[in-house]
Order: sequence, then structure tokens, then C-alpha cells
Amino acid sequence: MLTLRTACGFLSNDSTMSSADLHLSKLPHIGTNIFTTMSGLAAQYNAVNLAQGFPDFDVPSYLIERVTHHMQHGKNQYAPMAGVLSLREKLAIKYASVYGIAFDPADEITITCGATEACFSVLTAFIKPGDEVIIIEPAFDCYEPAILLNGGKPVFVKTIYPDFHIDWQQVEEAITSRTRLIILNSPHNPTGTVYTKEDVQALRALLQRHDLLVLSDEVYEHMVFDGLHHHCLAADPFIKERTLTVGSFGKTYHATGWRLGFCAAPAYLTKEFRKVHQYNTFSAVTPIQHAVSDMLDDTDWHHNLSSFFQSKRNYFLNLIKHSGFKSIPTQGTYFQLLSYAAVSDKKEADMANWMVKEMKLAAIPVSVFYHDKTDQQILRFCFAKKDETLQQAAEILCKI
Repeated sequence: MLTLRTACGFLSNDSTMSSADLHLSKLPHIGTNIFTTMSGLAAQYNAVNLAQGFPDFDVPSYLIERVTHHMQHGKNQYAPMAGVLSLREKLAIKYASVYGIAFDPADEITITCGATEACFSVLTAFIKPGDEVIIIEPAFDCYEPAILLNGGKPVFVKTIYPDFHIDWQQVEEAITSRTRLIILNSPHNPTGTVYTKEDVQALRALLQRHDLLVLSDEVYEHMVFDGLHHHCLAADPFIKERTLTVGSFGKTYHATGWRLGFCAAPAYLTKEFRKVHQYNTFSAVTPIQHAVSDMLDDTDWHHNLSSFFQSKRNYFLNLIKHSGFKSIPTQGTYFQLLSYAAVSDKKEADMANWMVKEMKLAAIPVSVFYHDKTDQQILRFCFAKKDETLQQAAEILCKI
């Protein structure tokens, strides 16, 4: 029986895989991702699921009403390839009002089937065989496979523990004549760090010395805590000219299953991006696009989102303050890292597996976000949950 290594150990194939079968694979060392694995275990063991990053509370009722309205009024056929125009126009207005950035809705904003599709389409559009792409670790798991599928080479630069800040000198040292693009993510999944003005300045200086593109993953842009601010990289005019910004309506509106995202970029980059997007998914779900367009009229929603999730974070941390788990401060996203070094010497993957099976609580080992499975005895917990869900999780953590 041939086995494939996965994010959390080994995944056995259902049937024997021959060397010829393995040769056919373009991703022979990648198996089922950690989110599918842990959510599956959570269901199997009837565990509280703080692993996969999705809310267990309702989508805004207004959005449900608007989706139903548009379905009943004939908005059920293909949307334009670039997305419903009213949605792109309102997104452009939001970027102008929140960040002072001018994006042309016709030629610089594309609506996608989630942020993952946007990231995949960016990397497919711009990465050629032999190109190198810098990934800042720990990193969300969708980047590396897309690079590999397009013949690129991922080059990993680790952030500095325990605050997970970027050492920009290390980034510079990783750049070669083959480096094509750097992937940046703020607010950051899984660590919850938020880029500073100094990070933006360091990036600008780097781009002035090196001809690179930037993929800026900003899906948690409206979840920033403790008086900090999200620095949209495209707000710097020099950075904007070489940056593709990816965002997510699903994260902002508690509707991750709707798979609605976007990519905003200068026209010359958007032109290439759309060449891939049109043959990847062509267009996202039409009535949902119209509903989100209506929702964007409520500007208070994204302004209030940070305080909503900060309250969730604080509630969860207060519940576990007497546990043996130590919190690593999260500045944004809806994820909280907890160190369990004081309660166990298990490896992260072993701890996560033990906890879901024996304690009925699912979390994500942070080691899976490193290419070499760096283990720091940290687990990631999603606090985008109802209070009762967080209470159940906290009771378990306090027993360990």
C-alpha cells in the first residue's frame, strides 16, 4: 500500500497506487488538506470544531432576503465574466472611501469564485516554469500547490517567532534573478499579525530595487483589533502598480460557503488575470453578486466588523485565562494561536489528533503552515463562533 504524506501525517490511498500512477500526479506529495481532515475528524468524533475557519452563526438576514429577491427576479443566468458591474462599482467606491485608492471598476476589478480562485488565477497568469515565488511562512496552504502546478518554485522565508514579524533582510536575501512574485498576507492567517507602516515602507524599498509582482491576500481586511489599522498595500501608489489585491466577501459577510471574492489590480495586470479567470470559472454566482452589491450600501457593516470580532476574541481568551494554554496575541483575523507547551510535550499534529479524538475539540496544528513542518507547540483556534460554542471549547481547554 503506497502512502502519501499530508499536512497532518500520512494519508493512505483507497487502492494500491503503482509507480506509473504516481508518475501521473502533478502534486505527488500533496494529499487531503488539513482543513478537510480536521473537520472530518470533528464530525466523526462529534467534537467542537474550532479548526476550519468558518462562522457557526447566521449570514445577515438582509443578504438572504436580497439573494432570494434577485433569484425571484430573473438574476439566474451567467454574470459578466468580470463580475456584475454594480458590485464592481460599489467595491471601487469602498476602496476610495476606506483606503483612498482609485480602482476603475471596468478594467481593474474582477469578481471571483472566492479568494482561493483569485489567488490561483493570479499565480497561473504570471508564473512560468522556472519562476521563483517568495512565500512568507507560516502561510495559508493554497499558495504552494498553485505555484507548483504552474512550474514555479516556491521559496520560503520564515517570520520571526514569537511575534511572527517579517525580517525584510531575509526576504531580500531570498531574491534571485528568477524571482517573479512575492505573496503577502495581512491580516495574517494563521498568526493574526497585521502589517505595520514600517512593513509597507520596507516592501516599497524592496520593490524599488527589484522588479517583482506582489500578490496581496487581504481577505481579513476588516478584522483588525486593539486600535490597529489595516494597511492595504495598494494604498501606496508605487506598490499599487505591481500588486494584485485579493479580497473576500465571504469572510466579511459570514458567508464563506458562498465562495465570492475579488481581485483588484492595475489594468495591465487585470488584463492578464482575466485571461485565466475566464477559463477557470468564467463568472461567480449571479444572484449572490447582486445581493452583495446591495449589502455594500451598508457601510457601517465593515466599519463595525473589527469590534464584533475583537469582542469574540476577548470573550474566548477570558474563558481560558485559567487554563494551561498561553495565548499568542492576535492583532487581526478570527484566529487565535495558543501555546500548549506548559501542558504537553506532544508534537502539534499529535496534539491536534489527540485533542479531537480524546477531548472532542478540533484545532489546527500551526506546523502544517510551514513547508518543513516547523513545530513550536502551537495550535490555531477559530473564534468566529457563537458564545455557546466558545464556552464548550473553553471548558475542554481548561480540563487539559
